[in-house]
Amino acid sequence: MANVLTDLAADIYRAADIVGRELVGVIPSVTINAGSEGAAFGDTVRAAVTAQPTLNETYTPAMTIPEGDDQTVANKTMTIDKVANVQIPYTGEDIKHLNNGAGYETVYGDQIAQAFRTITNKIETHVALTLSLGASRAIGTAGTTPFGSNFNEVAQIRQILVDNGMPLDGQATIALNSTAGVNLRNLAQLQKVNESGGQELLRRGELLDLQGLMLKESAGIAQHVKGTATGGRTNDAAGVAVGTTVIPVENITAGGTGYKAGDVITFASDATNKYVIEVGLASGATGNITIAAPGVRIALLDNDNITVLNDYAGNVAFHRAACELVIRPPAMPLGGDAAIDRITVQDPFSGVVYEIAVYNGYGKKMFDITTFYAAKVWKPDFVASLLG
Repeated sequence: MANVLTDLAADIYRAADIVGRELVGVIPSVTINAGSEGAAFGDTVRAAVTAQPTLNETYTPAMTIPEGDDQTVANKTMTIDKVANVQIPYTGEDIKHLNNGAGYETVYGDQIAQAFRTITNKIETHVALTLSLGASRAIGTAGTTPFGSNFNEVAQIRQILVDNGMPLDGQATIALNSTAGVNLRNLAQLQKVNESGGQELLRRGELLDLQGLMLKESAGIAQHVKGTATGGRTNDAAGVAVGTTVIPVENITAGGTGYKAGDVITFASDATNKYVIEVGLASGATGNITIAAPGVRIALLDNDNITVLNDYAGNVAFHRAACELVIRPPAMPLGGDAAIDRITVQDPFSGVVYEIAVYNGYGKKMFDITTFYAAKVWKPDFVASLLG
């Protein structure tokens, strides 16, 4: 069988350097699970979740060994429920026409690069949104681009993450949209070599790491439109304890969408913390909303009024271990399908690995790129939103 794809690989890589590409800052910064084995659409991925153990503050010598404190190891699941597919068909006449001009290999390489671009952008947006919806808390002013006059927000978002226990091991990232990136680049203290410690930003426009966080830009940062809920308040006679994630609420005027996942809320008795709703409440005057771990940081009162902050751009800070991206080609039947060749190619821009298959038909052939993917925030403690 002719190895039709290997001869074209060089054209694919050359084209990828020429075709326009949007900023990809999120995909390379999360944990990527990109094995080459095929997966079934709807497969489940599991991760173990451990909790803090019981702390004993007494010590009693005895001839009998203590039983120890039982610990419950829970698990979270992720379903591979997203698919991205690009199909590129060719007839013999198509190839002949191309060879009379720019050349079939060159155009084909451009088309594959455009396919990488389209699929990568879709996955980048998905992962960025997953992180934003899975954030523990938020800082910044909704509707106002950060870094307008300084980079204080870096220290503030770092505080959220380290207070939540995130390790300082050089694997934390702040992913920004290009508007926030412009503000950072315009800060005089970052452009001055004697103050910033390097000329990368001044000469090449590279964002420097700040305070232990890598700064990257992403075209996948989405704009969140807040829900229509108003008038809500807490509904727990005993108050809402520190660490609570499921909060009973009442007195809601839901409107069309109610409380939405991704809405950022504050409580009247706590002017400091801004919480991100993980599970909303679409309708009704009473019910529950859920925020991500580690939950409420300051105990709330009963009948504590809730304010939903404005629409915002979902810039986000996170540790690599906080989120996993699973990417798999489709599982093939025993003996394979009708493809005459397959090749695995790594997108040089995002680092994501894709499988390309070629199929022969009746006077026609088709190149196919199909990817199953999904992202999940396993550790919301290690994620925080930077409102823009």
